[in-house]
Amino acid sequence: MLPVSIVIPTFGRDEVLLSTIQELMNREFPAAEILIMDQTPAHAVAAEQKLASWHESGQIRWLRLPEPSITQAMNRGLQIARCPLVLFLDDDIQVSSELVAAHSAAHTEAADLWATVGQVIQPWQQAAAQAAPRQMSGLYTDFDFPFHSTLDQDVANVMAGNLCVHRERALSIGGFDTNFRGSAFRFETDFARRAIDAGGRIRFLGSAGIRHLRVASGGTRKDGNHLASASPQHGVGDHYYAFLHGGRVEAWLYSIGRVFREVRTRFHLTHPWWIPVKMAGEIRAMWEGYWMARRKKREARGDGVGSRK
Repeated sequence: MLPVSIVIPTFGRDEVLLSTIQELMNREFPAAEILIMDQTPAHAVAAEQKLASWHESGQIRWLRLPEPSITQAMNRGLQIARCPLVLFLDDDIQVSSELVAAHSAAHTEAADLWATVGQVIQPWQQAAAQAAPRQMSGLYTDFDFPFHSTLDQDVANVMAGNLCVHRERALSIGGFDTNFRGSAFRFETDFARRAIDAGGRIRFLGSAGIRHLRVASGGTRKDGNHLASASPQHGVGDHYYAFLHGGRVEAWLYSIGRVFREVRTRFHLTHPWWIPVKMAGEIRAMWEGYWMARRKKREARGDGVGSRK
């Protein structure tokens, strides 16, 4: 079977990161290498010592990155990985199957695969055989896909916490778009769209499962409370995604719909004074997403970056 490099982007995690790494090293079919893309400024002493010990013994490759960015961390791991398959995992998981073997076998058996995305069970979920209903057209395609399913099937969306990519094919489309910043919302969907547009195929594997612990502190993204924030970072990725991949009318309807949807929440019903603040942030995010997508399309055409006229 094809060898696999595991890449784990991490930020602000100590004990749970060590537990995740230890579990992966103990699997019957281990990865050929484990790369830790570490964006944490400083670990607890015990965690620092353990990571250093594993690195020095060659059990992991531990790289310190200067600032938190999930897309930059994943791209760096993709670039330096030594194996033909690269498996991206969250830093706070429990492995519920022979994960590496399942991903490797799928790629070995189906040479046309560009990526496999494995089952992800959130703390409130149980594994279940679910296939429908699914949105199968437009910008919303597979937004509703049940990633806790047990049924193998082709998909048009992915979760980066259990995503195995064909390294050379992922690099051929530029990896992950670093314009998705902050919470980086929709960067996974954008990657899936670009892979499929390039002729790729993505397969969901119900047999390649993890349990996502969703530890409250830390994480691979630096984020804040989006409900009471005027910052555009929380929504800009979603708007950028829409203007990149949607038709003109579809993209505007999607983005305007999001602006109003984001203030129709239980929180805003009981805290209405935050509605103008949140709406201001969403309008800023829509504007920034529009211009980011416009620049990206110009660059792709080779037109360069023009002025906002």
